Amino acid sequence: MIAGAVLLLATGCKSALDKKIDKMIEQMTLEEKARIIVGTGNEGRWVSETAVGDMKDVVPGAAGTTCPIERLDIPFVILADGPAGVNIDSTREHEAGTFYCTHFPIGTVMSSTWNTELVENVGQSIGDEAMHYGVDVVLGPGMNIHRHPLNGRNFEYYSEDPLLTGKTAAAMIRGIQANGVGACPKHFAANNQETNRMGNDVQVSQRALREIYLKGFEIAVREGHPKTLMTSYNKINGVSVSERRDLVTEFLRDECGFDGVVMTDWYGGDHPEEQMKAGNDLIMPGQQWQMDSIVNAVNAGRLDIKYVDQSVRRILKLIYTSPRNEPGHTYDNHPDLKAHATVTRQSATEGMVLLKNEGQALPIAHSVKEVALFGCASYDFIAGGSGSGDVRRAYTVSMLEGLQNAGYSVDPILATRYNDFVKKSIAENLSKVTTRFADMVRIRPNEMPLSESEIAAQVQRADYAIITLGRTCGEYYDRPSSDFELTDVERAMMENVCRLFHAAGKKVVVVLNIGGVIETQSWKQLPDAILCAWQPGQEGGNSVADILSGRQNPSGKLPMTFPIALTDIGANANFPVDQTSENVSVASRRVDRGEKNVDFTRYDEGIYVGYRWFDSRQVEVAYPFGYGLSYTTFDYANVKVNQSSKNIKIAVDITNSGKTAGKEVVQLYVAAPGASMDKPAKELKAFAKTAELEPGQKETVELTVAVDDLCSFDENLNKWMLEPGTYKLMVASSSRDIRHTETINIR
Repeated sequence: MIAGAVLLLATGCKSALDKKIDKMIEQMTLEEKARIIVGTGNEGRWVSETAVGDMKDVVPGAAGTTCPIERLDIPFVILADGPAGVNIDSTREHEAGTFYCTHFPIGTVMSSTWNTELVENVGQSIGDEAMHYGVDVVLGPGMNIHRHPLNGRNFEYYSEDPLLTGKTAAAMIRGIQANGVGACPKHFAANNQETNRMGNDVQVSQRALREIYLKGFEIAVREGHPKTLMTSYNKINGVSVSERRDLVTEFLRDECGFDGVVMTDWYGGDHPEEQMKAGNDLIMPGQQWQMDSIVNAVNAGRLDIKYVDQSVRRILKLIYTSPRNEPGHTYDNHPDLKAHATVTRQSATEGMVLLKNEGQALPIAHSVKEVALFGCASYDFIAGGSGSGDVRRAYTVSMLEGLQNAGYSVDPILATRYNDFVKKSIAENLSKVTTRFADMVRIRPNEMPLSESEIAAQVQRADYAIITLGRTCGEYYDRPSSDFELTDVERAMMENVCRLFHAAGKKVVVVLNIGGVIETQSWKQLPDAILCAWQPGQEGGNSVADILSGRQNPSGKLPMTFPIALTDIGANANFPVDQTSENVSVASRRVDRGEKNVDFTRYDEGIYVGYRWFDSRQVEVAYPFGYGLSYTTFDYANVKVNQSSKNIKIAVDITNSGKTAGKEVVQLYVAAPGASMDKPAKELKAFAKTAELEPGQKETVELTVAVDDLCSFDENLNKWMLEPGTYKLMVASSSRDIRHTETINIR
């Protein structure tokens, strides 16, 4: 019996699904195989007039679909954008009612929570809405590395660190897929700028590629098991990613164990024949010439049919295991948006980062009832970024509304003045936009100038001042360097509000409603407190009010470094700072002119990205990686290390030593010996977030690091190597707040 069982396993026992797929492939013509490999899209929004097919009436606003083969009764699946929530049209032709989706906090907020359980819960809500609306694959999470603060799409992404990126992405994937819906992590890989994103050649070392830009995807695939994955537009060392078999097949499938569908970004890649050989299965959104290319290559003997069949097999498996094609499954178009609003409100608070809190300015004292609310973003709050990371939501709670909901009063005259200015400024700025992507770019108002007399009037009326600084960014464009700095109007507002309110003995707090890092060093001494709220989704105003009022204790930590100046960044000389223009920024190809940082970008900083650069070079920063304050304090004690041949386990007691309930993020950094290879000063190797601890309550946090994860990639040997010697284990509250250090020896 045992021998027979072993023989059965060895020869394989195909499932009913595998047999069904085998039968379908046998019956399909070559043209039909090419047809299912080349997908389609939503006409009028994403797809050019040369695209094949149009499924716009199935789920209007979805990014695309696979193509059905009616002769064989092969159905299709729907793909929709979704890094911060399902992105589909909110209204439908010939249908009454609305089809809104929840705008959850942006990716940067999720990573700032350092709470994978929370991220997974948000993913479940996103996947639930996708399922109710008939979406089979959510095109997200976005998980490219924050190589430079001016990348226009950083808001969709998680961190400058691959471990935090990978763990957060894996949690989001698990949450989305808990509903049967597929997730699609993107953009694989090294897609770290929007400038000429379809033609840029990333010139990067194998070590940096492995340790920084591929590591997050490796973690996400191994721990999240996504059904699909999207390749990026850019080249890596001269070859488009979707055409690189060493990355798509040898790394993703053979090394990481990925067994799902690999798809292109929309219109990504130039050579369908090479994409098939590389293992890129689905070409989106699909054009006739791509189908013809595949058919002609097979007929001419340039493309082995086995590559086509294996891609068709993976796509069919995705189709037949998607919710849409489950027997009896229907789509009711009625997700529980009210419940999801609660999810987004709570999750946003946990990702907000308290950067400064001098003299316990926050939470706002109970005696404060009237607040002066400055800054256009206070009234035109930014829920998220633009482009495919946007969400068609029912509403956005402004700071004004959030504070009023929390019981605070705001001068209605000042509010009216701001609201009128915002409408006029947006209209004026919109009239100046000439790009064909104007409908995808969120137009922001300029900041409203304030006279000293206007501010003085608010000092007489209000008990407390709040200034909101807003920044938006999105797909297609990198941020200009001016976006990193305060404008003259913002700086004058900051200086005058702080001076006049402080003269009256009243406090000032600044709220950062931003999608990416801005300069803070030159002005952070002015206000009493600074709260980085990021872009926290549609309930943003309520979430901020929950933190300011003390209803929630901030527990977010920075997932990236706040530099003092752009020139301090290791990648700054090799990033297209202020090189953006229409012909190199939008989703269209251009002739390669050999322009540095546009047609090619050298990653000369290697593995020294983010805190690895700043801490190793001992460069002063405004706020370090992993930094974040709380309304309470935490003590670290009783660190214990247990070392085995495979794992290193660290336990540490965390005690809430303050007077307010709160959560702490415990970070473990490792400094490796650098005898044979250059090593960073420290690298994040594990982290955990405590439960909410009451004053005096203790929790023992346990962190585990696999010994294999201490390896570095040796380019000469083309493999991971573990260097023997003494390793420092640093238990920390941030990369520059080391609470306890232990050493271990590895032979």
